[in-house]
Amino acid sequence: MVKLKTRIGSWALLPWIAFAETEKPNIIFIMADDLGYGGLSCYGSKTIKTPHLDKLASTGVKCIDFHSNGVVCSPTRAALMTGRYQQRSGVGGVITAKSHRDTGLPLKEWTLGEAMKESGYATALFGKWHLGYPAKFNPIHQGFDEF
Repeated sequence: MVKLKTRIGSWALLPWIAFAETEKPNIIFIMADDLGYGGLSCYGSKTIKTPHLDKLASTGVKCIDFHSNGVVCSPTRAALMTGRYQQRSGVGGVITAKSHRDTGLPLKEWTLGEAMKESGYATALFGKWHLGYPAKFNPIHQGFDEF
């Protein structure tokens, strides 16, 4: 009888357990220009020491098969931000301040920042955006809380 009561009590808790909110993991994407596979000590570099990145790699996910979608920075960033081929998001080449004053990642594109915010994350982008220099293309308008 005690086993039956325990089972019934456990089953009664199942709906709450099923809908309990699990803690979301912290997610950090790092993109660096001109960084090769062997450029970090966590991937075997003997000449370049990267202790802080090594620590992140040892406690997180370390990718061993990765590819750049574009050969230069703006298209690669557009692909990472949208999850689409860079040409489909309108960023087929480098966006420079001098030559592309009115060009940027179109605001209609759904970005990684917007996806993360939709999932309840706080978002920030630090460093080089390179997806449009006018204020209207700023990361703040593309799903990032802080830039």
